[in-house]
Amino acid sequence: MGTVLDASATLAWLVERVDAAEVRLANEILRRIQAEDAIVPSLWFPEVSNGILMAERMGGVPAAESVRFLGMVDTLPIEEDRMRSVSIRDTALTLARAYGLTAYDATYLELALRTRRTLATFDRQLAEATRKAGGRVFGDRP
Repeated sequence: MGTVLDASATLAWLVERVDAAEVRLANEILRRIQAEDAIVPSLWFPEVSNGILMAERMGGVPAAESVRFLGMVDTLPIEEDRMRSVSIRDTALTLARAYGLTAYDATYLELALRTRRTLATFDRQLAEATRKAGGRVFGDRP
């Protein structure tokens, strides 16, 4: 089955969520990916890197912790989607328009729908759009 992993879910392993239920969900996502796999769009890499920089600049995360975090992420079975960006552009734009998403978020939605995988995200708007589009969101009960 597998998971589409977005940057917000990934960064929840570095910057702890305030809500206890979200902390549990972040840990469940990590366990699922360790046991199975995940797929990410190519924009995931700069999004995660930017999130790390923002966490460091806000003073919440020392650079050494970021290095440790990236080392852990590098051990996970995370695969980059090999579909050419130009091939998914029109679908992502259509989804962005239909659900009021950014093009970035619509890229995750497109990947989840195309691969029929569960989307792991803490972005509420993206999660709701995924449900409305007929996709599955990690943590939802069947």
